[in-house]
Amino acid sequence: MIDVFDNLLRQLFLSRIDEIKDESQVRFQPPDDDWRTYVKNLNVGGKHVNSLNLYLADIRENRILRSDERVRSVQNFTVTDTPRPRRIDLHYLITAWSPATASGTVEPTLDEHALLYKTVGALMNAEPLIADDVYAPNPLPPGFPAAITGVELPTHILPVEGFPKIAEFWGTFGTIHPWKPMVYFIATLPVILSQEILGPMVTTRITEYRLQNSSGAGETEIAIGGTVMAGGQPVIGAWVRIEDLAATPIAVTTSDDNGRFIFGGLQQGTYVIRVRAQGFSEASRTVGVPSPNGNYDVQLT
Repeated sequence: MIDVFDNLLRQLFLSRIDEIKDESQVRFQPPDDDWRTYVKNLNVGGKHVNSLNLYLADIRENRILRSDERVRSVQNFTVTDTPRPRRIDLHYLITAWSPATASGTVEPTLDEHALLYKTVGALMNAEPLIADDVYAPNPLPPGFPAAITGVELPTHILPVEGFPKIAEFWGTFGTIHPWKPMVYFIATLPVILSQEILGPMVTTRITEYRLQNSSGAGETEIAIGGTVMAGGQPVIGAWVRIEDLAATPIAVTTSDDNGRFIFGGLQQGTYVIRVRAQGFSEASRTVGVPSPNGNYDVQLT
């Protein structure tokens, strides 16, 4: 996911900063002596060009956005439980680099400052950061994660407190060089946690009520559950009614976000499940309760 976000930032600068014309001008390696050599030798179209270094200096969990909520879903008659995504903050230090050598008539620092200003503008104008907007009018790259497709990604540009360890940062990269001004940029990404499989979906539940210590037969109630389907997909919001064989209505409900419906308080016997949904023909099926195979689904066409 982080590498995908790196490329998202690269695309943002490629599309919104006029002098960034090639992917080679936006890199993520440490700004050490090897990077300085890379900058000196970088050229696009036979010309030396300026570049941006986006160094990921720190990763921390965003505890403010943490949630213990879980999402339960049903697919292929299996119930799964998925924790809400955790959130991590990516701390980028962005610097601008010119390959030119300072002289009486050349002041490369001014070019770097100009590129930094354009970088800040590109980030601020892109708020809220949405991947679809960055890549538009082109589609997202193949395999782009659904978790960050079409959603607003929280960002924090130039926090007031700045990067707290700037001296340590520049002191770790080889030969001592003057510090460069940095754009401190924080972006928040989701970390998708693994699903927990809870087991197969219950379609029939039989409950017997009897007096304590009584040996006689108790009162039995049966609850059933099924899914309204069409073309292999669940149908949401369908009208579902269960009737006796004389077409007398017993209960009415609607299918939920998974196409599921439930009827309770039934006695053993034969029933008709009737379903209507906009855009489909009415469908019905006769079922025995309890069903030997536990199947109460209704197919629409």
